[in-house]
Amino acid sequence: MKKVYIYTDGACSGNPGAGGWGAVLKYGAAVKELSGFDPETTNNRMELTAVISALEALKEPCEVILTTDSKYVCDGMQKGWAKKWRANGWVKGDKKPALNPDLWGKLLDLSDKHRITFVWVKGHAGHPENERCDELAVAEYTKRRGAVD
Repeated sequence: MKKVYIYTDGACSGNPGAGGWGAVLKYGAAVKELSGFDPETTNNRMELTAVISALEALKEPCEVILTTDSKYVCDGMQKGWAKKWRANGWVKGDKKPALNPDLWGKLLDLSDKHRITFVWVKGHAGHPENERCDELAVAEYTKRRGAVD
């Protein structure tokens, strides 16, 4: 299995509001950057979209070290919350509906294809790849915000 390093971040101007996401994928010396935009979204949706989009870019099952500043994503996957939510019809332990079930479902399906280790890093703390992902995410909603205002 190829070992791929993925770094992701999501950002929003307002929450909800215009949002962007960024991802950096590294395999050996190869580096690929991805980014995208949503005119009306939330920060958590952008965090999940960044992870999903990066994993969807992989052409075969891989060992993935996925680094993100999203506790929402890390905890949802590492602590098994997302699997429990899906098993309970997208209802959390407190009986409230789980948010973003469409995206969590996609991420869970992708996690079945790859061997993923989630690593949390503090955002805006100088981690080079996390900072680059933030730049990509902010650039997406900044350049397109005028088109949707």
